Amino acid sequence: MTARARAAVLVTGSEILLGRITDMNSGFLARALERHGVRVERFLAVDDAQESLESGLSTLLRGGVDLVVTSGGLGPTHDDRTVAAVAAVTGRPLELSEPTLARIDEIVAEFARARGVDVADFAEGNRKQALVPHGADVLAPIGTAPGVVVVHGEQRIVVLPGPPVELARMWADAERHPLIAPLLARGQQPRRVLRLYGAPESAIADAFAELGGDAGGTETTICATRSEIEVVIRYDEDSTAAATRLADGLRERFGSRLYTEGETRLEELVLDALRGRGLTLATAESCTAGLVASRLAGVPGASDVLVGGIVAYANGIKHDLLGVSEEILARHGAVSPECARAMAEGARARTGADVAVSVTGIAGPGGGTPEKPVGLVYLHVAAPGAARAAERRFPGPRENVRDWSATAALHLVRVAVGSATETRGDAPSLRPAPGL
Repeated sequence: MTARARAAVLVTGSEILLGRITDMNSGFLARALERHGVRVERFLAVDDAQESLESGLSTLLRGGVDLVVTSGGLGPTHDDRTVAAVAAVTGRPLELSEPTLARIDEIVAEFARARGVDVADFAEGNRKQALVPHGADVLAPIGTAPGVVVVHGEQRIVVLPGPPVELARMWADAERHPLIAPLLARGQQPRRVLRLYGAPESAIADAFAELGGDAGGTETTICATRSEIEVVIRYDEDSTAAATRLADGLRERFGSRLYTEGETRLEELVLDALRGRGLTLATAESCTAGLVASRLAGVPGASDVLVGGIVAYANGIKHDLLGVSEEILARHGAVSPECARAMAEGARARTGADVAVSVTGIAGPGGGTPEKPVGLVYLHVAAPGAARAAERRFPGPRENVRDWSATAALHLVRVAVGSATETRGDAPSLRPAPGL
């Protein structure tokens, strides 16, 4: 196989180690690097102390990786020390970048005017952020802090800001940088991505082994996430046939449970399916409290499909906003197929959407009974000509139940829309959703 570039990620911030904020950047960088075929070999989190930063950088560089990417520690305060640590470890003096200072001054002046504060208060912090290691290339600031690209022998260091939105946007500039782009391209390989739902990870692992595994020169990873399984098959020109045999074998074994191939996320597939039929969608959520709508709204352009959602946690809200009858709530309860159906039909009627999906369940850790245990979830899709209902029992903590319920709801919409009639307003026929 083609040699893949090797990388490590250094995440800085005492607030991360103290649990005050959650590190979102490691996952983003891992996915971004993996898409380029880069092998991420190590993640390391350190506090804001200068000695911790220098020690962490030195450790990662001694590991012989081609690329080290850092996250955080670029701001104007005393504990933002990443650039200084990079300069110290690579033996470069810090120097003022006048063009960078001018750009930071412009950004901060606009900020100060908008908020009616004295721009002079920012002068020292601006100057600190414009200090870069000698010979480093500057990545233009997204907020006020610039990033840098530093060459260290045959290795490269990319220094990025900590706020996730700033880091993601600056990474887009970094991966096009002439010092970084050839490195990212060096080990790029074609790959097949297969996404499955409703198949146990162990069954996929068994099928993979029975099909010969990676004996044909492929390199495969099997990853479970959000109750789905992602199989990524990497290969080079010599192993193309083996990759095809492996993908074809999995497709044959798992049928419709292999619901898509490629990088497109479930939320995008659902929106594309609805958009392709000219249908709109509304959500009615109890235990997921808006997670389904949030995942859909995270896709740019979702507004031409998603008309809105109703979070109906309390029974009174289910009755008042979704029209769930008091008889259903009294006889069957809020966690019941009858309530799920009424919620979906009520959301469709009240929002005017063509399709509506509902979720109601017991996320835990309390609230369960022998008849209705924690993890019991009912889902319903009201769609033109293709209603769908499902009952699920999800194990694990509250977060898993809610997250997996949102995934199940999106898959239920996907299947319902795939079999919906073209004519809007057709009476929906209730059909179960086997295997979902």
